[in-house]
Amino acid sequence: MMGWRSLLQPHRIVLMALFAGLVVWCAISLRWDWIPEYAPLAIEGAWRTIWILVVTTVVGFLLAIPLGLAQAIGPWYLSMPAKTFCTIIRGTPLLLQIWLLYYGLGSLFPQIPWIRGSELWPYLRQAWPYAVLALTLSYAGYEGEVMRGAFAGVNKGQLEAANAFGMPRFTMFRRIWLPQAIRNVLPTLGGETILQLKATPLVATITVVEIYAVSSRVRSDLFIVYEPLLLLALFYMIIAGIIALLFRRFELKTGSRL
Repeated sequence: MMGWRSLLQPHRIVLMALFAGLVVWCAISLRWDWIPEYAPLAIEGAWRTIWILVVTTVVGFLLAIPLGLAQAIGPWYLSMPAKTFCTIIRGTPLLLQIWLLYYGLGSLFPQIPWIRGSELWPYLRQAWPYAVLALTLSYAGYEGEVMRGAFAGVNKGQLEAANAFGMPRFTMFRRIWLPQAIRNVLPTLGGETILQLKATPLVATITVVEIYAVSSRVRSDLFIVYEPLLLLALFYMIIAGIIALLFRRFELKTGSRL
């Protein structure tokens, strides 16, 4: 009951009315006859965007765990490379990293005979592996620093108690240290995942056809500007909302700190 009362406050009713009016105006006044022709390409681009997002965030986070652990407790020969990697990733633009990998490695690999003759060459000659690699390393660099703080913030008394009871180091890490570190950074991870979604349009600069590239193609083919951009914004808002809801559920289930 209280939820409906808060929803039906006057200022929110005005905002909802304005939004509904804007939707009706867009549906009536703008041009949408191009959608059936470009719908298959848009669906493929949306799937590729989601696929890139899922792969790069999952693999990037798996890389961030050892990066954060090395910085938190590792010896200098592990902590220094991890710190250097995170500093370089966080200190350079993602677009530059994508171009360096694509135009750097992409230009180097064709000159190596055993790579050109390998079974990987049909994939390495395409743009998407470099896009996935760049986004994965970028996510790992940012989350590696986040995980460093998360590992350092876990209560040391619990670790000392587990060690006193003779719990093996790996078991202590798996059952106590890592779960608590992840729980404490879930809100941050949710925000970083949404930022990763917003970074995916950069892969269009190296000819990867994801949802933003489809929108650009519609604009260049039909000279229509607002309609594809509005649908593109709606797509990102929906995916970002789903990500926020999923992480919020994880936070509530695990009792994460806000």
